Amino acid sequence: MQFHSKLLGIVGKPNVGKSTFFSAATLAPAEIANYPFTTIKPNRGMGYVRSPCVCKEFKVRDNPVNSLCINGMRLIPVELIDCAGLVPGAWQGRGLGNRFLDEIRKADALIHIIDASGSTDLEGKVLKPGAHDPVEDVKFLEVEITMWLANILKRDWTKLARTIESGGKDLLSTLEERLSGLTIKRTHIFEALRVTGLNPERPASWTEEDFLKFVDALRRIAKPMLIVANKIDLPYAEENLRRLKELDYIVVPCCAEAELALRRAAEKELIDYTPGDCNFTISAPEKLTQAQVKALETIREKILVRHGSTGVQQAINTAFFKLLNMIVVYPVEDIEHLTDHEGRILPDAYLVPFGTTAREFAYIIHTELGDTFIYALEAREKKRIGENHVLKDRDVVSIISAKKRV
Repeated sequence: MQFHSKLLGIVGKPNVGKSTFFSAATLAPAEIANYPFTTIKPNRGMGYVRSPCVCKEFKVRDNPVNSLCINGMRLIPVELIDCAGLVPGAWQGRGLGNRFLDEIRKADALIHIIDASGSTDLEGKVLKPGAHDPVEDVKFLEVEITMWLANILKRDWTKLARTIESGGKDLLSTLEERLSGLTIKRTHIFEALRVTGLNPERPASWTEEDFLKFVDALRRIAKPMLIVANKIDLPYAEENLRRLKELDYIVVPCCAEAELALRRAAEKELIDYTPGDCNFTISAPEKLTQAQVKALETIREKILVRHGSTGVQQAINTAFFKLLNMIVVYPVEDIEHLTDHEGRILPDAYLVPFGTTAREFAYIIHTELGDTFIYALEAREKKRIGENHVLKDRDVVSIISAKKRV
């Protein structure tokens, strides 16, 4: 079984705070500063999914290896890609369109950063707050990605449709092969056909409208997206947030600048703050100027108290847990002491798709473990589970194999 770690694309037009969001999301907490991650490309970075760690439930002090535990919160590294700023006509190569679409090709889900204050037009040019309707930004991005996908499929659609109707190949297999480089799976294609009700055996009879309806459905399913209503502290943002929530998307109110300020202050040990928290405490007041204290208090009152968080961590969590349906599973070797072979307690936390079975999880850890799987043990009830047992979020399991135990 091949396990594909999910990649989250940060998208949006210029001047909406996309780079600020990316910087805030990828600024490592102080405790993880020297973490041994592999080198990644300039527009890629490590963000973190936040999940309540099982250490408190099991009343143990853990020794994280592939992740981090801060105050009972497990931060699991995930890869983010900061896509080039998008302008209308990108699918035709306008602006950095080709680069943007090449980057989006690799993403499994998208976070669309929007200037909720309406102070930038479709090109990203600065306007007075309230002068632009951010709902238009959502519509234009939908069109760009749908038309890009349509262009890829349109190249020899007539020939392809004839081959399918003559019984040479079926549509699912043909499209799966054609779209494999776009992180589009067979299940995505099947679902798009199901929701549109189009006949996969008669693609030559599809109208242009049918074709675009199918591609648009495929975009929504294969590249699920949530909206980040950024600059929520500016005038008109609250009003626009209400309108954005009327669209068929999850919408997260956000102030990326506030998150970046908090993470930088935490990095300098001026405040105690874990990404995603609804509050912070000033730990070194003597090192802060009056202006800095005032700025921090403004963030607390206008952002944290009002919205519950800055929105950055919430957006990443929502993307992985709701759009991509991931769960967290902890593998251990010793089910009694929750340790690995080196005696480290709860060393690893894995993000895996919902529906992952015990044997599939064994394959994710190591191919040999999957090949020689016998059974697994579940830590809470100390019970034996079979290869087809579906794992739940925050399960702690030990894999028993013919070779070794993990």
